Amino acid sequence: MKGLLKFITCGSVDDGKSTLIGHILYDSKLLYADQKDALILDSKVGSRGGEIDYSLLLDGLMAEREQGITIDVAYRYFTTDKRSFIVADTPGHEQYTRNMAVGASFASLAIVMVDARHGVLVQTRRHARICALMGIKYFVFAVNKMDLVDYSKERFDEITAQINELSESLSLHSVEIIPVSATEGDNITKKSDNTPWYPGGSLLSYLEEVDVTESEEADHFYLPIQRVCRPSLDFRGFQGQIEKGALKKGQTIHTLPGGEDATVVRIYVGDKESDEAVAGQAVTVCLDREVDVSRGSVLTDFDTLEPVSEFEATILWMDDEKLTAGKDYLLKIGTKKTGAIVSSLLYSIDVNTGEQKNVSELTKNGIARCRITLTDKAIVDTFKNNKTLGELILIDRVSHQTSACGVVEKVKSGKNVYFEKDELTTGGYIFEEFYFNLDNASLSRDKESDKVYHVGDRVNVEGESFSYPAFFDIVAANDKAVIFIRDKKVFDIIPLEEYRYQGLPLTDERGFAIKIGSTEDYERFIREFEETPEDQRQAFHNRWTRFETYRRIICNENFWII
Repeated sequence: MKGLLKFITCGSVDDGKSTLIGHILYDSKLLYADQKDALILDSKVGSRGGEIDYSLLLDGLMAEREQGITIDVAYRYFTTDKRSFIVADTPGHEQYTRNMAVGASFASLAIVMVDARHGVLVQTRRHARICALMGIKYFVFAVNKMDLVDYSKERFDEITAQINELSESLSLHSVEIIPVSATEGDNITKKSDNTPWYPGGSLLSYLEEVDVTESEEADHFYLPIQRVCRPSLDFRGFQGQIEKGALKKGQTIHTLPGGEDATVVRIYVGDKESDEAVAGQAVTVCLDREVDVSRGSVLTDFDTLEPVSEFEATILWMDDEKLTAGKDYLLKIGTKKTGAIVSSLLYSIDVNTGEQKNVSELTKNGIARCRITLTDKAIVDTFKNNKTLGELILIDRVSHQTSACGVVEKVKSGKNVYFEKDELTTGGYIFEEFYFNLDNASLSRDKESDKVYHVGDRVNVEGESFSYPAFFDIVAANDKAVIFIRDKKVFDIIPLEEYRYQGLPLTDERGFAIKIGSTEDYERFIREFEETPEDQRQAFHNRWTRFETYRRIICNENFWII
């Protein structure tokens, strides 16, 4: 028997999604006797003149039966002699597109219904695009209601041309096109005599045979941490589900964002100790040494990933309220939850043509490429490389409802360099303006594109939202460097360990004043910084820095981050 297949049915309203799956369950004799009797009884009082209405097997909500449409996502589990299945029957109406996206997020294959009378519609294109966005690679386009076009080969060929054009525009990985009639059962569970011109088999036979597994021969191991388990002083385990690769006892792994190496001494799969574990298994991992790991960290066997604070993503907007640049949300990616700002809308994507358009706002069910800035660095990768570390949701901070889902398209590679001298580099944004957006009640930053300061460069110590002395020192403790600003120029950049407090005003690389007035204060500041774990440094910065000394917030309703 082949492995479990999780698939989704989608398409426009009344394309026959629920009827199709209901017919599979009925014809395959996958119903209990009482379900079958109830279906026949309900059909007699329905709208098909007493004939069996297979959609009633899936449309469980009263509102769905009254309207004749699917509203919620209906999950069904069934097994044939060749395979086990989980199917999500999703709503077709545009109003419930976000419900459909939820179903697509779990699936490996999508059945996209196309009404033979109408062909490929806007909603068909929208659903196919969303499925592709969610990482689905295998598509079946079921051209339904062939009985209403007299099983016309010419009509099927016309629609096939439309589907091929759509597939090419979305770069779909695998596409199968099958002519069916969900109500009459043509090509659903067995080959139909009404389509002798169709060379392929039935829909169910294709679902039983299609191989959606991906080769994992060269996959690196990674495990996003869900929880740190400390039942006693003698046990410390890191728990989560292995998303890729395999893990063995004695293997050396790398921790992120801590960047430490450690050796695996014990692996528990459930409550049983094991010598190894593979992708898909929930495990508890014990290491040979203490490492700085918490929820949101990642264990891996390669070190090309690094914490980032900014990336580009394609999102599906699911909120009734419009999205504009500068809005603040909670972001969930992997096992990490942190604050995030949609810092700019790069362009929207027309669901019908794929055309990119410049926009200032995004409405419900819209798709757009945007730039997202995090308040706390996270381990992020592109969706193409690592699905779990590349899929995200945005959560409204007030209602806690999901506002958007999406995938990471581009991660800003390398370190953010703001000051540079030889091998010494630091991040920062000390000479960039800060604005308060009155419409969104959010803080925005006027980011200068790729600005890097070197020794000898003149700096602007006076701006709309900042005013620094002509002579001061910038202590970039995270990057272990100090920048000397003398007479409004970058005089020198030296390693942190070589610096001695000189009595000048001190700031950090963001322009926050450091509350230091003596050598003793400075030495205590450095000592506390080194002793404070990275995930607890927020309180450290609150103790030692002050925003208002040299900075202020300017209100600007029309500000855009470029």
